[in-house]
Amino acid sequence: MVTAIVVFFILGYLCIALESVLKINKAVPALLMCVVCWTIYACGAAPEGAETSSRLLHHLGDTCEILFFLMGAMTIVEIVDANGGFYFVQDALATKSKRTLLWRITFMTFILSAILDNLTTSIVMIMVLRKLVADTNDRMCFGGMIIIAANAGGAFSPIGDVTTIMLWIRGMISTGGVLSQLILPSIVSVVVAALCVQLYLKGELVAPKRDAAAPGEENNPDRMLILCLGVGGLIFVPIFRMLTGLPPFMGILLALGLLWLVSEYRCNKRLLMVDTSHLKVTTILSRIDMATILFFLGILMAVATLQETGVLTAFGAWLNEASDGNHYLVTGIIGVVSSIVDNVPLVAGCMDMYPIAATGDFAMDGLFWQLLAYCAGVGGSMLIIGSAAGVVVMGLEKISFGWYLRRFTWIAFVGYIAGILMYALEAPFFHAA
Repeated sequence: MVTAIVVFFILGYLCIALESVLKINKAVPALLMCVVCWTIYACGAAPEGAETSSRLLHHLGDTCEILFFLMGAMTIVEIVDANGGFYFVQDALATKSKRTLLWRITFMTFILSAILDNLTTSIVMIMVLRKLVADTNDRMCFGGMIIIAANAGGAFSPIGDVTTIMLWIRGMISTGGVLSQLILPSIVSVVVAALCVQLYLKGELVAPKRDAAAPGEENNPDRMLILCLGVGGLIFVPIFRMLTGLPPFMGILLALGLLWLVSEYRCNKRLLMVDTSHLKVTTILSRIDMATILFFLGILMAVATLQETGVLTAFGAWLNEASDGNHYLVTGIIGVVSSIVDNVPLVAGCMDMYPIAATGDFAMDGLFWQLLAYCAGVGGSMLIIGSAAGVVVMGLEKISFGWYLRRFTWIAFVGYIAGILMYALEAPFFHAA
């Protein structure tokens, strides 16, 4: 029965990896894989006397911490965007030089991804890019750099990427630890990649005609207030956790509740002057990508069955033995694999394969967990389907798998290796015996 669970998990995994070929949303195989694996576990794979329902609910509780955090963060960003809070990004990036715009986009994406998340940042930056660049081929080059910068920026922040959120919530990494130890490797990886992308960009840009602002957006006098509340709320989440000891999703719900309160007050106050229905949070909630939320639910719960059957523990022991305990090799391979398949189940599997220890490389902020956060986040840039940022840019700018493979895979790989080397240089200072 354990073999059947592994087989169905692999089949579901393949369907997720081949989403662009099968034309089926990856949430579908993830949910089916989750239900099938737990059904097989309950019908014969569970140890005798095990309370399957209680174990299922235990894992569901851990998973929901991540899901509620993501839903809260996505809603906050949508509120800010609907109120025109991100117009300052467009104004800050405007230039005629392609190479100057490349560095401005890289820097802005890198910073915003660390504060928000790589998926949302990619969407915002592509929307801004369309207002700045008319040529489709140029936009594709900038889009490729946005993917790399978003993933690198998310890797050194506890709230910048789903994988770092998972590691942070489970106590594998801390806010101070991931910021101090991964910021230099992430910067090195993105700078090296940007230097390579410069080879494709020469001359000046042709800017498209400026679109008229939607009602309540560019002319919104309170957009800076909404921006400060939204971004400030996201930044406050790690501080809230340190002050209260409560899970991060409670902090994000606090930030969302306060922003929602202010947004409702503003909408009611301006209702007699302009139509504010599109700024209502109840309307904005319809924009949240629930398919992505359901995908995370399915894949994380499916991975939980492998943990319950002991498959992950056995595989982790084999991988550690085969690599002779070389964490750089193990996490480096995980990073490369994360460009082929989704990094969420990979990290979820590693979290269950290697239990956290009191001291050593597997302790909180240990060498293994820091490397895993970097490799799983940055490694996903090597293929366009290897990260949420890549998938969303692929859809918005119609970038083909083959085009990205020829133009950007080698660039992402060079940056990825450069970041690992940077981490190897600084590791002795953080992990001295």
